[in-house]
Amino acid sequence: MFANFVESLDDKKYDVFPNSDTLAQRLKEALEGYNELNAVMDLVLFEDAMKHCCKIARIISADAGHALLVGVGGSGKQSLSKLATSISLDGLVSIMISSSYGENELKEDLRKYYERSGLKNEGLCFLFTEGQITKEQFLVYINDLLSSGEIDNLFDQETIDTIVTNITPAAKSAEITPINTANCWRFFIDRVRRNLHMSLCFSPVGNAFRDRARKFPALVNCTVIDWFHPWPYEALLSVADKFLADVEIPSDEVRQSVVRFLPFSFSEVGRISEEVLRKDRRYIYTTPKSFLELIKLFKSMLGQKQGSLENSLEKYEKGVITLKATTDTVSVLEEEIKKTAIIVQNAKEEAQEQAQIVGKEKVEVDEKNEIAEREAAAANKVAVEVNAKKASVQADLDAALPLVEQAMAALDSLKEDDFKMLKSF
Repeated sequence: MFANFVESLDDKKYDVFPNSDTLAQRLKEALEGYNELNAVMDLVLFEDAMKHCCKIARIISADAGHALLVGVGGSGKQSLSKLATSISLDGLVSIMISSSYGENELKEDLRKYYERSGLKNEGLCFLFTEGQITKEQFLVYINDLLSSGEIDNLFDQETIDTIVTNITPAAKSAEITPINTANCWRFFIDRVRRNLHMSLCFSPVGNAFRDRARKFPALVNCTVIDWFHPWPYEALLSVADKFLADVEIPSDEVRQSVVRFLPFSFSEVGRISEEVLRKDRRYIYTTPKSFLELIKLFKSMLGQKQGSLENSLEKYEKGVITLKATTDTVSVLEEEIKKTAIIVQNAKEEAQEQAQIVGKEKVEVDEKNEIAEREAAAANKVAVEVNAKKASVQADLDAALPLVEQAMAALDSLKEDDFKMLKSF
């Protein structure tokens, strides 16, 4: 593999790498440097990925070099473009698509890129994906940028005059003659073409890529095509080994079995997809992104299963501890029950003895109770007789009372007569 960073990342000397290990080491250094300054990219640099990275770096390092990366989603086109740009150029630029992003916003971004690459002489890579093509009109500007570097109506006349004024010193240093507006503008455009590179990431799936290549020929004619083929088995194996390295697996034998099974299953799905296409004319795409999702799904399911087993183990351990504690408690209770049983037995015997005594006393009490009941019955009989006699006497009294009252009246009358007689005396 040839590249311009064989000696070091800073020394841009074009040469051939002596072996793949040296290339891998150099790209790992570049990846570490990129991750320190940008969002971390967790790349697996297998052989095909390293070759693509070198190709992209060679393409965008050339004057007016533009790369057309063609491959299904998840092949690593964008990631490798970012890595190659960090090695070869000053910066990577891209547009941020939103619901309000339109042609005016695209032109505004392009003006910024032109000014940075033309006036500031910065080497830039414009990363553009098919997902950012919200309007087909965008490709008109991209087609002009690729073919001639000049985009119609990108700058107004006032901005052009300002650019010419600012670029004039650089044009004089480059010995551009004569110094006039046309030559300075041409110098500006040439510098843009030399410094502003594009990395177009398209997918061959469907008819969109074919139609766009026919409508906008510069996409193919003015770019160097790098076709991303499906990952080979060795690449799938390397990726699986990389992403499963941090997964806790009981043994190396099991780990290697899992690592080998994932590429095997993915390849089998691809083979079956080809049979479905041949028999039913239906496309089923198995992309590298699908493989990464497969690994992610495996890790997620493994984590869930491990979590479930850990919870079950924790519950089992708690159950064993509780069972042991219960057993100890039962043993203590059994000893206490034995002691209590003896006390209860003694109490029972005492109760039985007491019951016998109470039984004898109950017989005596019953006998006395019978005597008392007989006496009570006799007393009741007497009381009845007394009540009867009392009632008879009361009746006699009630009958005699009128007679007594008459006698008292007669007596009172007699006394009154006597009183009168005595008074007369």
